[in-house]
Amino acid sequence: MGTVDGPGTRLVVFTQGCPMRCAYCHNPDSWKPGAGTSKTVGEILDLFERNRPFYRKGGITVSGGEPLLQPQFVGALFSAAHRAEKGRIHTALDTSGSAYDPGHPERFDQVLRESDLVLLDIKHAQDKGHRELTGMGAERPRALADELSRRRIPMVIRHVVVPGITDDPEELRALGRLIARWDNVVGLDLLPYHTMGAPKYEALDLDYPLEGTPAMDKNRIPQLRQIVLQARADARAQKA
Repeated sequence: MGTVDGPGTRLVVFTQGCPMRCAYCHNPDSWKPGAGTSKTVGEILDLFERNRPFYRKGGITVSGGEPLLQPQFVGALFSAAHRAEKGRIHTALDTSGSAYDPGHPERFDQVLRESDLVLLDIKHAQDKGHRELTGMGAERPRALADELSRRRIPMVIRHVVVPGITDDPEELRALGRLIARWDNVVGLDLLPYHTMGAPKYEALDLDYPLEGTPAMDKNRIPQLRQIVLQARADARAQKA
């Protein structure tokens, strides 16, 4: 369950598999598609219904890993949630956009159509920095954001702030200018980098890419968030 994965208290489903290798990833155990426990749509809905009073102001969020590696399953789950016998369940998709294929948008039609809210993780505002940080370019996440904007699906932008990497004011202004192009942005979450995932790397016999990088000072987040919001407002004013 979670309270920071969309509105209200929510049942959070974590899918396996992710094409990105974010330097700050705190779930390296989610990278391989074959790990984890298999669940059916019915089993997940049963779990929700057993605790429906607890989740009554929340819903279901599918996160990862990268949930868009399984668009048919997530789409089917969200569709069933919207048609639940005891009442419609709010759905949220937490994605990096890394598995979205703009060349085949039909593969993602159902999952996007059935998403009430999308939490889109923008890893870095610049393509070069994005590749260095994640091992992938920024084309797919931006294409997904463009599609979400076209469909007018509410979108919350999430961005992990890492000391010395993504906390630079000019980088944050670039982020603000980037998200100014999307009219469907309803929220911005700057997430302070933490080191709680480091022990998982040791357990998996993996090197931790950000060894020695301190956790982000949470007290700086409001000021940094304001930098992004001001840059977004300035960019949108220039477009008007």
